[in-house]
Parts: sequence; structure tokens; C-alpha cells
Amino acid sequence: MHRSCLVSGSEQVRAEPPDLRLVPAALAAWIGMWVATAAQPSWLTLGTLAGCAFGLLARRRRSWLVATVAVVVLGCMATGWGRWWWQQHDPLVGLASEQAVATAELVVVGTPRSGERQGVRPAWWLSAARLVALDSRGERLASGVVVQLSAAGEQVQAWAAVVPGTRVRAVVRLGLAEPGEQPQVLVRAREPPLLLQPPSPLDAGVEQVRAGLRASAAHLGPEPRALVPALVVGDTAGMPSDLVERFRITGLTHLTAVSGANLTLLLAFLATMARACGVLGWWLRGFLALGVVGFVVLCHAEPSVVRAAAMGLVGLVALGAGGRGPQAVRALCVAVVAIVFVEPMMARSAGFALSVLASGGIVAWSRRWTDLLALRMPRVLAEGLATPLAAQLATQPLVTAISGQVSLAGLVANLVAGPLVGPATVLGFMAAAAALPVPMLAQLFATMAGWCAQGLCWIARLGELFPGAAVSWPAGPVALMLVLAACVGLVLVMPKLLSNPWLAGGCALLVVAALLRPPAPPGWPPRDWSVVFCDVGQGDATLIGSGPAQTTVVDAGPEPAKLATCLRELAIDRVPLAVLTHFHADHVTGIEAAVANHHTERVLVSSATSPASGRQLVQRATAGVGLTEMTPGSTVQAGLVRIDVLAVRTLTVAASSDEGESAGENDGSLVMRLTVPGLRLLVAGDVQEDGQRNAVASGADLSADILLVPHHGSGHQLPEFLAASRASIAVFSVGADNDYGHPAVRTQRAVEQLGMQVVRTDQRGSIALSVTEAGIVITTQR
Repeated sequence: MHRSCLVSGSEQVRAEPPDLRLVPAALAAWIGMWVATAAQPSWLTLGTLAGCAFGLLARRRRSWLVATVAVVVLGCMATGWGRWWWQQHDPLVGLASEQAVATAELVVVGTPRSGERQGVRPAWWLSAARLVALDSRGERLASGVVVQLSAAGEQVQAWAAVVPGTRVRAVVRLGLAEPGEQPQVLVRAREPPLLLQPPSPLDAGVEQVRAGLRASAAHLGPEPRALVPALVVGDTAGMPSDLVERFRITGLTHLTAVSGANLTLLLAFLATMARACGVLGWWLRGFLALGVVGFVVLCHAEPSVVRAAAMGLVGLVALGAGGRGPQAVRALCVAVVAIVFVEPMMARSAGFALSVLASGGIVAWSRRWTDLLALRMPRVLAEGLATPLAAQLATQPLVTAISGQVSLAGLVANLVAGPLVGPATVLGFMAAAAALPVPMLAQLFATMAGWCAQGLCWIARLGELFPGAAVSWPAGPVALMLVLAACVGLVLVMPKLLSNPWLAGGCALLVVAALLRPPAPPGWPPRDWSVVFCDVGQGDATLIGSGPAQTTVVDAGPEPAKLATCLRELAIDRVPLAVLTHFHADHVTGIEAAVANHHTERVLVSSATSPASGRQLVQRATAGVGLTEMTPGSTVQAGLVRIDVLAVRTLTVAASSDEGESAGENDGSLVMRLTVPGLRLLVAGDVQEDGQRNAVASGADLSADILLVPHHGSGHQLPEFLAASRASIAVFSVGADNDYGHPAVRTQRAVEQLGMQVVRTDQRGSIALSVTEAGIVITTQR
């Protein structure tokens, strides 16, 4: 009897077939606007011809669907031709391409972001701004374009005090973003702002509400206090870096961003509460529309917020708030077309693609999975589980392509976190609404939101501990097809899994096993590797194979967790020797991971004493080992590895406050050649021109097969040093989208002109070099 009830329940939840008629138009708009935003005449001409061809085909077949595609494509091409003309004639683009200095009047908009100085990284501040006027080279330009405004160093404190909506004036340097990025024009402040006009009453009111939300959560613990504003309005300014990293590893970062999936969870919770109170029909739709408007206003109505609102409404339809399955697909297609025409650069936005895929997953699968789960649990809990599961499976292939990782913990973490997100976000909004009129009530709501937020923090903390929390995965076609096939397979079997508790339990055990012993990504690591440049973000960490399951570590990167992941992926049991080129945080902070439980016997360093914080960190981490200072001419043999110290410029200096580092500290790096059978590697830490000049002048033989480009490929390079390496391969160990502009274009061009093959960790993940009979073979994670 029980079995027959389950079968009939499954039959009851079979959905109507989706209405796919607008899918071609949505794809045409997305692809067409992607082409249009490139503003390349050749592509625009091809797109225009394609649109005309669709028009002729529509006329011959008398098909309104094909006619819709033709209209959409031609509309995209018209937008593209307009952008091309604008780029050719806009004086602002011309000034930005020449990096002109100007006096600008701007209105700060959106949600500013900032960060404190960390090691070599100076303090920074970043916000969108509307450029009102610009005085440069004797001319005044009136404008209304949105630009990216930034400040660094000592100016950050003054800019961080500027409330969104304030009009300011400052001397700035203009620049252009990378092709395809938005905003196109970059504005870097060269002085503190001069306030010209306070924010409007609406902007001031929004800031008071946001400040009230932060104040209502001020009594909570450090983590929930920072997380509640992030869940509600995307205010991540108070989130500590370790919490941000835990959320990234466990796939929960989207909860702290203004995303369509997150807004959908909020609307689903609001809809459930409203129905329980008897609010139905158009009253329900109006109530939810007010929720969307409030969300957009509180989040500063940035383009990403508007996108999230549109995708959230699509998800709302998918969850059945007055809508049906076929309507949901149609709504998603209309939203895609509308968004790319309102904001064309969204067609190139990874965030937009993730929002569309997440909403598509919700549209396609969430409602049926919710109905199946509701046979065994309350519907509120079923929605909280099914919605993030659908979004996770829909977005995982793209997330892997972007990040080069598969977050096994993310699947579980999002499932467990789903029921907490809705209440935390809604209670946070209630706290924001009550913050000004009834502060005591706001504190009560914030306290309850904090309980849910604390649960999310515990989930992230627990998920991070699993070895398989985030598995590095190649972003090549074969590896991505495997991820796609796995996601499609899970989607196909999910109804049976949700209907059969035994099957669901078996899959849960498999996931737990994968978390405890993660699968190896295809092709990584290669057998018989000699050198691996670990992808540790903005920093250096190089492993030199010195014997079976053992390595010499040269620099340790900015975070112990990242180096630990690299060591685990390579099955390293012993690190008998570690070498640190200098004491900057992005080279030494991970040393704990190298030393802990790896039987380290020696740690080689330079004689530098600055920065003191870095040297003290290393001394604490290596207290049971001790430090051995190296000098020019020193030689060390560790298993298969021979280390020759070629040069070191001994200086004792203090870090420069405006740059976040000093050239003297960089130039105090050890310049070394590391030799293993069949391969020579030149490593020079962060040496700049003076340190490189010292190495060349020493007369030491700097020749090598591989050059780890100093200072992450910054522009501070001596051409004679690069040429003296005579390397065939140049490796750039650099973080993606870093704030320093590393690697510098001129540095990459310089090594290419010397005949070196360029490989970058920000583009390819960790990089392995193997020695074969055919020569040196490069293998990358993605």
C-alpha cells in the first residue's frame, strides 16, 4: 500500500511540457549581443547578414518564430554598430586610452568595496560612479557614463567615508578596462575627494536603513554579525577573509552576492508565508513585487541587482507563485532578451550566465523535485532543499569552467543550508525594515537571523574540513564533458532518488566517501613530474620533486590551505627541505602547511630582517626546525634537487606605507637555480630592477630551462636579466583578477620576444613540468 502511494504521488507531480517556443529568440539575443559588444566590424557584418537571412527564411516559411529571431539578431547588430561608432568618436574613450590625468566630478553609486593592507597588497577601495563632468587638456566634457572608481593607499580612508549618492570632485587618472569588461572606463583617484553635494533623500534613507541593519546585528558574534548584512543586501564589507574563503570552498559564496537564486529563495519564503496568511492571486503577486522593489532599492539598483531581480521573478514563476511550468520557461526567455537589450554587456557576464542557468534549473526541475520531497517532509523544507539542488546542478559545469574546481562540499552544503537561507534573509529584511522606527524589534529579528547565519557559518566551517571540499579540475573539453555528464545523469535519476529513500541514502554515502577521499581529476597530476607551480592565487609556491612522495618547497604562498591542497593532490608525504626567497606574506604565509606533518628538516632563508611580521611568522611556524640563512655561492643538495644561490642583495629596510611593500625588500630575495635531472629552474622571488642588476653584475651563470618570472610578472624587470636566463619557458605565478595588474603586458611581451613560451597559473591553474625523451612537457590543471 505504501509503495502504491509513492507511485501515485510521482504520477501526480508530472509537470506540463515546457513552452520552448521563445528559446531560439533568447539564444539569438544572448549570442547576438555577445557579438555586438565586441564592436568588431567584421563580426557585426556577419551578424547583420545572418539577421537578414533569418528574415528571408521567415518570409518564405511565414513563421513568426523565425521572424522573432531575425528581429532580435538585427536589433543586436544595430546595438553593436552603435557601440562601434561611439567608440570611434567618444572623446572620453580617447582620453582613457591615453591614460590622461583629469579633474573629474562624479556621483558615487552602488555598493563600495574595500580591503585592508595585507602583506604586499595596499589598502584599496572600489565603487561604481557616474561621471558628471571631466576637465582635461583644456576641455570640459559633460557625461553620464558609469565608470569604475578606485583608490589605494593613504587615500582609502577618505574615499571610504563617501556615502553612495554623494557628488565629489578629485584629480584622477583615466584608463580602459580589458576588452569585454564593464565599466569600460577606469578612474583611479590621485587625491582625497572634495565633497560637492550630499546624497539625495532617497540615497540617504537607504544608507540609514543599511546602517540600521548593521547596528541591529552588532550584538551578534563576529561571523553572524558580518553575514546577516551580506545575506540581505550583499554588504560583505564586514566579512573576515577566512569566512569569505570558507564560503568559497563550500560553494556558498552566491549567498553573499546579489543573485537571482538567492532572491528566489527569499520570494519563495515570502510566498509561503503570504499563502499561510490567506494572501492569494493578484494580492500575492503585488506583495511579492513590493518585496522585489525593496530588494532592488536597498541593494543600490546596480545592473547586477536588476539582473538578480529579473531572475528572481523568473524563479518565482517556476516555484508556482501564481504561475505554471510553461509560463516559467517563457518568462525566463523574455527576461534574457530584455536584460541583454537593457544592459548589453550582461551577455558577456559570467554572473549573468550563472543566474540564467540557476533560474533555468529551478524552472526545469525544482517544482517536481519539491513535490516529490513534500511526500515525506513539510513543503517549506522540501522547497528549501529542491531549489538550491536544482541551481547547483545547473550551474556546476560553468562554475568548474570558470574556477577550475568541483566543489563536492558545495552540493551538500547548499542542500543543508537551503532551509536556513530563506529565514535568515527574510528575518534580516524585517530587521532592516524595523531598524529605524523600532530598533528593539529590529534587534529581535536580527538575533533570529543571526541564529540561521551562525548555522550557515558552521556548515561552511565543517565543509571546509573535508579533503574533498573543493577538488581542482581541468577546464579542458574532456574534463568539462565529464562534469556535464555527471550533472545530467544526476538530473535524470533525481526523481527516482527522491522517491526511494534507500537509493537516496546510497548516493549520500557515495558523496561522503568522495568528500573523505576525493577523486583525482583526469590527467592531473602527471606521472613523473619534476616541478609543479601551485596555483595559490597572488603568490608563489613551487614544488621540486626530490624523491618518491617527497618534495622541496620553494616559497609557500599566501594561505596554508592552498598549499596544503596542492601537496595533497600530489600525494606528498615528506617535505625535508623548504626554501623562502624573502619574507613577504604572499611567499611565506603558507609555510605552516609545508612544515606540519611533513617531516621538515631544514628551512633556508635569506638574512633579511624586514618585514618583521613575515620573519616572525616563519619563526613561529618553524620553531621545531629553525632557519638556515643562505648567502651567494651557497649550495644545498636535497635528494634529487640541487640548489645554487646565485645572488642576494642584503638590505634591512622598512616597508613603504604608500606602496604596501618596498623595492628594497623585494630586491633582498634569494636568486637561485634549482636543478633536477634534465631540468634547470631559475627562481628569484620578487627581485626588481636593482636586485636583477645585482645578479647580472655578480657574474653568476643565470642560464636555465625554466624562468619563474620575478615579482609575479610586474613591470619592474631588467631586460638583461630576462635575457641572461636563456629560458625556453616563462612561468607567471599570479592571482586571477589581482589588484596589481600582474602580469604587466610589457613583461609578458618581453619574454615572448625572447622566444619563451608563457604559462600562467591564473589562466591554467597549477602547472606541472615533466622531463621526457622528447623534452620538457607542460601539464596544467585546466
